Amino acid sequence: MTSSTSASFADRLFAGLLWLLPTRAISRAAHSLARSRMPWLKQRLIDAFMRLYPGIDMAEAAQPDPKAYSSFNAFFTRALAPGARPMPVDREQIVSPVDGTLGAFGDATTGMICQTKGMAYDLRTLLGGSEAWSAAFLGGRYATFYLAPDNYHRVHMPLDGCVREMRYVPGRLFGVNPRCVRAIPRLFARNERLVTLFDTAVGPMAVVMVGAFIVGGIHTRWAGQICPPHRPAPRDESFADTALEQAYYARGEEMGRFSIGSSVILLFGPGALAWQDGIENGQKLVLGQSIARLGSGA
Repeated sequence: MTSSTSASFADRLFAGLLWLLPTRAISRAAHSLARSRMPWLKQRLIDAFMRLYPGIDMAEAAQPDPKAYSSFNAFFTRALAPGARPMPVDREQIVSPVDGTLGAFGDATTGMICQTKGMAYDLRTLLGGSEAWSAAFLGGRYATFYLAPDNYHRVHMPLDGCVREMRYVPGRLFGVNPRCVRAIPRLFARNERLVTLFDTAVGPMAVVMVGAFIVGGIHTRWAGQICPPHRPAPRDESFADTALEQAYYARGEEMGRFSIGSSVILLFGPGALAWQDGIENGQKLVLGQSIARLGSGA
């Protein structure tokens, strides 16, 4: 299953201009600015953001008063009010881990994952070059979720799982908005990302948190802030710790967050799930909405 739209001239022009920018330096500056606690500055940033994105519903937030946040980052990564995203009663349902847009999804039968129409990238590269990890998902299924700037920016568990291992993969900081996805080949396998492998009732599951232009940080509950600092070297680093084996999270629990918008990719092994009827590329989803059912995915 692929996205139905190819890159336009405007898409390629936008991506080309972004390619020329010092994205790492700009992202570092945005990281510092977003964490400023100067009252006048943080409030101007919050107010400007809310004018730019008038659809933000603060009634869904645990703290609905925009003036109560200590920094723009605290506002941007705000928690939801209890009960704002209820989970399905049926425990067999796998849910969207985020509020966002469903991008390409389908089967990883050849070791390649569709990025958009006419464009794909390598599963092994996405996972940081691990042959063992990529073999576990060959013939399985994947789904990509794009978080727009005005979406809720915490990432939750799509089903119950226990952290086995995680791997930080340094890379570029291209934008991951639809324009860049259509125009930049192998985008998700080029950008900085954090890959976490979970053990679940239906086998291995990987959650890939993809960094992007202006993304000020990727955090997990079990390891805290993973980045920044953004590492420029083209190498991967593995974080394997026996303590991770105790990091069990139920479906719907928060597992991490982005400081600015980005993308999440889910990977499942062969036969782990069957897609929910009616889901399609470009569909708007909310955290807790069913995307698949356990098993019967052969």
